[in-house]
Amino acid sequence: MPASGQAHVGQSRAPASLSGLTSDPPVGAAWAPAHDHALDHSPPIGRRLAAQPGVTATAPSLEAWRGRSVFVTGHTGFKGAWLCALLHRLGAKVSGYALDPPTATSLFDALGQEHLAASTIADIRQGERLAQAMAAAAPDVVFHLAAQAIVGRARAEPVETFDVNVMGTAHLLEAVRRTPSVSAVVVVTSDKVYDNVEWPWAYREPDRLGGKEAYGASKAACEIVVQAWRHAYLSGADRTVPVATARAGNVIGGGDWAVDRLIPDAVRAFSAGAPLVVRNPSAVRPWQHVLEPLAGYCLLAQALLDGKPLPPDLAFNFGPAAEDARSVAWIADAMVRLWGEGASWRQDPGVQPYEARLLEVDSSRARAVLGWTPKWRLDQGLQRSAAWYRAFHAGDDMRGATFAQIEDHLDG
Repeated sequence: MPASGQAHVGQSRAPASLSGLTSDPPVGAAWAPAHDHALDHSPPIGRRLAAQPGVTATAPSLEAWRGRSVFVTGHTGFKGAWLCALLHRLGAKVSGYALDPPTATSLFDALGQEHLAASTIADIRQGERLAQAMAAAAPDVVFHLAAQAIVGRARAEPVETFDVNVMGTAHLLEAVRRTPSVSAVVVVTSDKVYDNVEWPWAYREPDRLGGKEAYGASKAACEIVVQAWRHAYLSGADRTVPVATARAGNVIGGGDWAVDRLIPDAVRAFSAGAPLVVRNPSAVRPWQHVLEPLAGYCLLAQALLDGKPLPPDLAFNFGPAAEDARSVAWIADAMVRLWGEGASWRQDPGVQPYEARLLEVDSSRARAVLGWTPKWRLDQGLQRSAAWYRAFHAGDDMRGATFAQIEDHLDG
């Protein structure tokens, strides 16, 4: 038998239990791909998965979003603020619901609120308040990003993390039930939903869900909540609302000030003339610029609205090409080079809590079904991230800088 966390070459993959694969009918016509790699349970032998060749990136459609009402939870957070800006650029009427920004300095504050139709500051667990805000917005599409998203905080506050992430999702879906205008929902979970045994193959949507720490486990539980509401409450003869889940993680980009994240920690350290201290430099993650998965979320919502044939579990990974899964040390070295001015990093010599050493996701399904593929390679994303923070520290117009990067990505 292999040691824990390892898999022999040729060993079968874990069964697709708790993966969201159910007998629910797919959205639109029958889902019948010629070959969906994400539904093949045999691991690739002796190699990592590579990006599919010959796939041209599809950008979100201006026609699909112009004038459309959209409700975004978590709009004051890093990803939520970027998503609202992107949707505004696409012509959508965007309403947000979230707590105050989680950090004293935030992208939400840097952007201002003129691109928002409404902004409600409240807890996602306040079900009645949430339902009222959603009803007032009368959205066509709901993106659910509100969450307790910091792994370190989840480790320290596991019950609060489960309450926010799991019950918050349940309250969100209940509000959707009460809002007749909603035609599509995208619930953003994480690439950490998988039962990570740290084998060298990227995880695919039917792979077993799990979690060895509170954050990942709470996000895996969100997937089960979505499956329950989709099947029991949002699939009926009178009304069917497709609810998809999007799994991405380790995004980078300007405007992230959260603690315990590599790029913000680097910027804080370098700006103070101190070395960046990292916990696990050998840990490998699928890094990508924040605009990559956000474009994927928009394409997924478009597919739901159009009734496009989709896999019945409605789960999609959004991750970079295999060669952009890099170690923490590689990212730290790259940021040191980009920042200059004597920037440096060192490893924390103390005993560190559990973190997976290896995590990659296979996005073949999103590429094949949605036409999504990352536009920027990791080095390009890092360059744009460093440029954003440089501009911020120089006192530049960060609203203009942020929308300029969005324009660059849409045109790329």
